[in-house]
Amino acid sequence: MLPPHSHDAVRGFIGNGARVLIQRGSPAGSADSLIEVVEQAFKAHYDLHWPSGTIAYDGITNLLEILQRHGHPLAVLSNKPHSFTEAMVARLFPTIRFAMVLGQYAGIPHKPDPTGALEIAATLGLAPAQCCIIGDSTMDIETALNAGMRAVAVTWGFHDRERLIATGATSLADDPAALMAMIG
Repeated sequence: MLPPHSHDAVRGFIGNGARVLIQRGSPAGSADSLIEVVEQAFKAHYDLHWPSGTIAYDGITNLLEILQRHGHPLAVLSNKPHSFTEAMVARLFPTIRFAMVLGQYAGIPHKPDPTGALEIAATLGLAPAQCCIIGDSTMDIETALNAGMRAVAVTWGFHDRERLIATGATSLADDPAALMAMIG
């Protein structure tokens, strides 16, 4: 049995994909074989249970619908495995037409590496400077900065305001209305 962690500690582990989450939560010096077993168990459990515990933040669906009506191209970039990302987006946002949904798969390094973000921009025919990454984690802010994109942090997610600012966030939204005002 591995030692438990507080809710706040686990929030700090999130952001670099499942394997890094498992590594951060495991005792220092854990064998790769243990990490592998725990990761596979985590993914199997997550695959079965994410639909009952994953919801969109209040106001986000409405915000996305407004942006969609105004012709803003929308995309999703996640460190979650690609199949999970596609399933979650389809379930959580059935009325939104995303131009691209990109989760983690072989050949795309995890955020904050900008490869995925740059692939989305290229697919949309946009220069990185024309794109904005909106996120709730330090990984999202770092990805935007690494890709040469505008970074907008939302303060109601995994990482708190202080961590987001320390990472380089200069645009912060405390609720969906403030986010809408920022991105127009």
